[in-house]
Amino acid sequence: MEDRLQKILSAAGLCSRRQAEVYIQQGRVTVNGRPAALGDKADPQKDTIALDGKPAVQPAARTVLMLYKPRGVVTTLSDERGRPTVADLVGEAAGRVWPVGRLDMDSEGLLLLTNDGALTNALIHPRHAVEKEYLVWVTGYRPGAEQALARPMTLDGQPLHPAKVRLLGQGEGKARLSVVIHEGKNRQIRRMCAQCGLTVVRLKRIREGGLALDRTLRPGQWRPLTETEQKQLVRETFLQE
Repeated sequence: MEDRLQKILSAAGLCSRRQAEVYIQQGRVTVNGRPAALGDKADPQKDTIALDGKPAVQPAARTVLMLYKPRGVVTTLSDERGRPTVADLVGEAAGRVWPVGRLDMDSEGLLLLTNDGALTNALIHPRHAVEKEYLVWVTGYRPGAEQALARPMTLDGQPLHPAKVRLLGQGEGKARLSVVIHEGKNRQIRRMCAQCGLTVVRLKRIREGGLALDRTLRPGQWRPLTETEQKQLVRETFLQE
């Protein structure tokens, strides 16, 4: 299926759509060996799309990694402020991969990285409603706060799908919660908690869809997904092989 070049480059994890437009205007993008122009479309399955002479679409073999992202690491491939990135953790041994979605710098836990643009889009697209489960440690807890957190909310003027919230433990104004959401808005759970008078002191993603964080991984460690795990992701996102 044909799509706009800037969308294809963005889906491949090479750059944002806006930056892709700049690359196209600079003549750095080609389709089947010919310089591309703004507005051009291509089929990544049939056409040869290149950025600076290098193939822009994912390789035939899909790679998906499970990383236990530690706190203090940003979910980008590079950072102009010199902060540690997830690319620093996986290194070159994993090949060229990019993060699927976001996990803010102050959060930790399960982060997937892949070289597959189609899988990336399928996992983050709202229509697939892939669940993401977090363990959330909060202060300012009062009985009933978990019910308030599960009620309909809005962020940035947009309604959210109600979260699934379970109280796992509490004591002296503190609590540990399980929170399941579908969206991935910036600092979403922290902002939801703030609306309920709760302050997040630790946030850990432990599940994405049916894929749980490997308990043998320590912060900063990663491993490739097994073939069975990859097939499970494909089934959950209705991705066509």
